[in-house]
Amino acid sequence: MIDEMTMTTVVAAAPEACHAVVSDIERYPEWATDIESATVLERDDEGRVARASFRVAALGRSATYTLAYDHSAAPHRIAWRLVEGDIIKHLDGMYEFNPGTEPDRTEVRYQLALELAVPMPGFVKRRAERRIAHTALADFAARLEAGGGAPAEFLGAGQ
Repeated sequence: MIDEMTMTTVVAAAPEACHAVVSDIERYPEWATDIESATVLERDDEGRVARASFRVAALGRSATYTLAYDHSAAPHRIAWRLVEGDIIKHLDGMYEFNPGTEPDRTEVRYQLALELAVPMPGFVKRRAERRIAHTALADFAARLEAGGGAPAEFLGAGQ
């Protein structure tokens, strides 16, 4: 069964800065909980990541998967879909970046649809979902607001 989640938060940065951090795939291991490695396999004509492979620590074991990226709505959206995975059957998602109601603020919407190839008890799945949510929003916001990977001209006040 595919589990879906959608979450939002507001960060102190422009949508372009948000997109810059999320699209800098190679630097994910520096800030994203559980991501052990991220390797760009292919880039599009504009130099953006088109396909990347990941190795993650998940539920006491390692998992690997490859994602294909869609930048067609950049810098306001980046989406991905699973190309292949070992214990993951479905992993499609997106980040959406919308200007906030205050200057230098962005509403970040994260959406994910996930299905594992191995059966798992409900409480274990919920714990994994909380970890994914933390990485997707809290780790992302901390990285962004600390200035990690985002060009200075895109950062919010106080940067």
